[in-house]
Amino acid sequence: MPKRVYFAFHYQDVVEFRANVVRKHNFTEGVEAAGYYDHSIWEESKKKGDEILKRMINGELDGTSVTVVLIGSNTYARRWVQYEIVKSIARGNGVIGIHINSIKGKDQLTKPLGPNPFDYLGATINHDGTQASPTVFSNGAWYHYGDHGSWRLANQQIADNRGKHLQLSRWYRTYDWMTDNGYKNFSSWIE
Repeated sequence: MPKRVYFAFHYQDVVEFRANVVRKHNFTEGVEAAGYYDHSIWEESKKKGDEILKRMINGELDGTSVTVVLIGSNTYARRWVQYEIVKSIARGNGVIGIHINSIKGKDQLTKPLGPNPFDYLGATINHDGTQASPTVFSNGAWYHYGDHGSWRLANQQIADNRGKHLQLSRWYRTYDWMTDNGYKNFSSWIE
């Protein structure tokens, strides 16, 4: 059965073509892409409000098993990318990040790697290790993430994690598309 992959990204990285290199590369057999948005549909949904956007994202996530976060320069700070990450984790998707700034843009230039969004999102684990409440780092401090409530964890957290706040980068890996040879290794990353 093919894995359905949801791609979370900042739209600017589509404009610069970097996100498209990953989204549209020649997937190996057994991978089906999901989560492609037509920009006009996305812009129209933004005019209708937050709940419409959440429903649209939730609907696109249905039936997916993996969420791939395409990390550009400002991806880490994008509200709806943050929501896509938190919602993906809460629903049990596998989640990875792929740095894309090392891919040449339409200007044929590369950029320095963008900040890891998993460093700016976290979770507070309850005292018995069965629930997680999302947090976001902003203006030098951690805050409750207001776009998504807490969720029940599939596996109880180890004693060392209980009652603590932890960054998502503790659990979720990132790769660099060029340095880590994404063309060759993408299928193994999403396993």
